[in-house]
Amino acid sequence: DLLTLSNIFSNVENLSPQIIRQVSKEIADLCNDPPEGIKIFPNEEDITDIQAQIEGPSGTPYAGGLFRMKLVLGKNFPSEPPKGFFTTKIFHPNVASNGEICVNTLKKDWKAELGIKHVLLTIKCLLIVPNPESALNEEAGKLLLEQYEDYSSRAKLYTEIHAKPPKSLKDTAGILEETSKNGQDGPMAKKHAGDKNVLDKKKKEKKKVLKRL
Repeated sequence: DLLTLSNIFSNVENLSPQIIRQVSKEIADLCNDPPEGIKIFPNEEDITDIQAQIEGPSGTPYAGGLFRMKLVLGKNFPSEPPKGFFTTKIFHPNVASNGEICVNTLKKDWKAELGIKHVLLTIKCLLIVPNPESALNEEAGKLLLEQYEDYSSRAKLYTEIHAKPPKSLKDTAGILEETSKNGQDGPMAKKHAGDKNVLDKKKKEKKKVLKRL
C-alpha cells in the first residue's frame, strides 16, 4: 500500500551515507559474483528494497522452482535486521500467507555485521531444512512433522503452479517419470500423461526418419 511504500522510500533518507555506500557495494558484489542459485535484481531508485530470486534446491519439494523474494531494510539497519518476504507463493512452515519469512537470522540471531549475502543464503537453507518450531504457516508445520508425504505433495503442487516457468515437452516427461517413481497418481500425473504420449509419438517418428537416412 501507499503508506508502506512511503515508509520504505523514507528509509533511504534515514540511513547514513556510510551505510548506503556499504549496502550499495554489497549489492554490486552480489550482482557480479552471486551465490549459487541466487540472483539479485537491484533497485537503483531505492537500495533499501532488495529483490532476489532463489532457485529451489534439488532434493526438496521446491526443486525446479524460481522463487522471487525481497529484503526490506528498515531505518535502523544494520542495528536491526531487514524484513524478508517471498513474493512468489510458497507452501512452507516458515512463510506466512503474506509472504513474510520467519528465520532466526532475521530475529534473535541477527548481528549488525551479518550482510545481505548471509541473509539470502540463510533463506535458501530454509528451503532445504524448514523449522516447524517457529512456524508462521501452522498447517505446513504440522504436516511437516506428522505427515511428511502430504506436506511434500502440497509444497510440490505450489511450486508447480506458482514457481515453475513454462515447460518443454522434455521437462514435462521428466516430471511425469519422477511422479510415477514416487508412486503418485494424482491430478498432476494425469495432467502430464497426454504430454508424455505426444513426446513418445514424436520420438518414434524421429526414429523412423533416422532409419530412412
